[in-house]
Amino acid sequence: MTREKPPVVEKVLVEDIAAGGKTIARIDNFVTFISNALPGDLVDLQIIRRHKSWQEARAVRFHLLSDKRTSPFCGHFGDCGGCRWQDLKYSEQLIYKQKEIIDQFKRIGNTDFPESEPIIDSDSDRYYRNKLEFTFTNNKWLNREEIEKGNGIIQRDGLGFHVRQLYDKVIDINKCHLQSEPSNLIRLSIRDFAIKNHYSFFDLKKHNGLLRNLIIRTSSLGEVMVSVVFYEDDPDARDDILGHIAGSFPEITSLMYAINRKANDSIYDLEFNLYKGRDHIVEMLDDLRFRIGPKSFFQINISQALKLYRWVRENASLNGSEIVYDLYTGTGTIAIFLSKYAKKVVGLEYINNAIEDAQINSSLNNISNTRFLCGDIRNILNEDLLKQEGYPDIIITDPPRAGMHKDVISAILLASPNKIIYISCNPATQARDINLLSGHYKIIRIQPFDMFPHTWHVENAVLLEKLTV
Repeated sequence: MTREKPPVVEKVLVEDIAAGGKTIARIDNFVTFISNALPGDLVDLQIIRRHKSWQEARAVRFHLLSDKRTSPFCGHFGDCGGCRWQDLKYSEQLIYKQKEIIDQFKRIGNTDFPESEPIIDSDSDRYYRNKLEFTFTNNKWLNREEIEKGNGIIQRDGLGFHVRQLYDKVIDINKCHLQSEPSNLIRLSIRDFAIKNHYSFFDLKKHNGLLRNLIIRTSSLGEVMVSVVFYEDDPDARDDILGHIAGSFPEITSLMYAINRKANDSIYDLEFNLYKGRDHIVEMLDDLRFRIGPKSFFQINISQALKLYRWVRENASLNGSEIVYDLYTGTGTIAIFLSKYAKKVVGLEYINNAIEDAQINSSLNNISNTRFLCGDIRNILNEDLLKQEGYPDIIITDPPRAGMHKDVISAILLASPNKIIYISCNPATQARDINLLSGHYKIIRIQPFDMFPHTWHVENAVLLEKLTV
């Protein structure tokens, strides 16, 4: 029995962009989500999956290209899982990111809100990241050109990023436009040295091989950290590879390594060892220094992070007498950034390594009015803590994409600060949480920031003030 070919619908106009970056068309009252087209394209769509009231499709023919399009600048565009909006003009990216915030607040927020202020664009849409994580593979993804060559044995070892929507497939990256040099030079040198010396690359399905991951961090001060994650614990091979890196790139500030034999790539439970240099690099925000280790949480777009932190400082309007709580404080960047303008800043975070970094960064800047506490925020933000540390005049909260637990929102209402500044990389959960605060707080300002050009991700900051009785 032959399988029925998926239906094709001809000459459909792509209308809009949905949350998550997919585009939208409407076919016979079905909302249709498209993975490879842009608003304004006139396309033939092949239906991939159909649900009760919506369906998924892929453009198989383009009759007319949108005037919102531009030429991608990366040779890996379309295969690589990153930079999925490279074919969309940057000015249009900003429009759709701002639109998503407004749509989410209308749909989920269920409360009055002022007009969003214009999104603050990134100083650069290339080389803006200070951290990249690469994966070694012994079975790299072959593009159409490589397959069509078909001229015998193809080198299958590679080092790069995961293929879009295929976690077990990795593209061997020749050049990445996200991080400044020496990032590309270091990655290619390590890859070529390992291939030349027949060191094994990781098998993502069988879980074997010497080399597993590579993490490169840079700072605006010109410092570089390279962390190599091995799967096999082979001291001779490890020393040979790390020796090559150290000898080839004397400008590296910190060269670290770890062994990861777990089923996942998470590094936060690994022990990193220093091979050469310092065990950290340093970043500057205004006149503040921040120590960044191999497992530190830190904003990846430093120029945009500085704009965001200055916005927070401006809207906090501190006069030196206030108690500030910084929820999900991470390595304490916002807490430390505000500390000299407040009486005291209390940072709460559930990851112990981040708290340790926050304490070190406070000491590094000779700051004595911060206090950092580790634990599940829904448990530690309670009446006992409020009595011990003092009730906050303002709360800053920057939770993960999942947003805040209802118990955290209840604790915020118990604390009853005069102001809340809510920062989020997920406008949907942000709007949901603010809706739960709406009976007690009103939105004063909404300010989006573009932290991640050429992606659909957007950072949003909201200022709320307590309603007067």
